[in-house]
Amino acid sequence: MARRRAGLIFRWCFVHTCENMNFDSYMQSRLLLVGLAIWVGATVYLRLDGQRLLHPGHWWGTLLLLAVSFLLMAILSRRLCQRLRLPREQWPAGAISLALPTLLFDPISSAFFPEVFPNIAPEMAGIFGGWMLCCCAGALVGVLLGQPGQV
Repeated sequence: MARRRAGLIFRWCFVHTCENMNFDSYMQSRLLLVGLAIWVGATVYLRLDGQRLLHPGHWWGTLLLLAVSFLLMAILSRRLCQRLRLPREQWPAGAISLALPTLLFDPISSAFFPEVFPNIAPEMAGIFGGWMLCCCAGALVGVLLGQPGQV
């Protein structure tokens, strides 16, 4: 009975929220969900096999990882905004929605790095934090490039 009631309350809240959303906020919510899915998938991957990506003492590998991640996030954010037909002036807000799960949850992952990622060397916590910032920066720069009045 309690589970059914909780389900009905959730449905009412979801429908009520969707009825009060305009198209742009709906698309930004979709980008937030995509960002959350990316965050969950990447966190699970790093917890299971992250030691293959983050190695202490391999500065060239770290620089390559940062550069590739920046570029991929720039491309991904642009393509998602285009695919969802978000108006061009809403792309920065869309990129923020995409990056928000990383910006909210990865500070916790960094603070408790050895517990969250026991398979990765603890001294890689700083590299991890920088990597996450680089990914978020890529998402933002990706949507800003080529906008009128932007450099």
